Amino acid sequence: MRAKQFPKRDIKPDPKFNNVIVAKFINQIMRRGKKSLAQNLVYKTFDIISEKEKTDPLEVFEKALKNVSPVLEVISRRIGGANYQIPIEVRGDRRMTLAMRWIIKAAQSKKGKQMPEKLASELILAAKKEGSAMSKKEEVHRMAESNRAFAHFGRS
Repeated sequence: MRAKQFPKRDIKPDPKFNNVIVAKFINQIMRRGKKSLAQNLVYKTFDIISEKEKTDPLEVFEKALKNVSPVLEVISRRIGGANYQIPIEVRGDRRMTLAMRWIIKAAQSKKGKQMPEKLASELILAAKKEGSAMSKKEEVHRMAESNRAFAHFGRS
């Protein structure tokens, strides 16, 4: 049995754009408590996006998150001695967290450039429904679709 649910913390919006989602993205990028480094990285990324796309970087960022966020995912459950991959619907806050995580991982896995440039290109690609983060989402959806026969195990 699990312990009681831990209450969610309220995250303050970031100083430049006054946006909570950007603040969460900064927190995802942050390593070892170095928030100012993470903020500088994200703001440089947004500057690069505004130069390349000639549009508002927040729109590109939000569109990229919306495109990459998954609707379904699979969980493993042991039933009668066999492990089944059961497709379940993803909750809203987990959707955003997964999308941010996939975009950051996709940017980190690229070679050659500085991190702001890699992150900017990945966000632009995700806004156009391309790139590594989008392929990760499609892979998760394919897994859920192929295991649709076991969906009735999730409703217990």
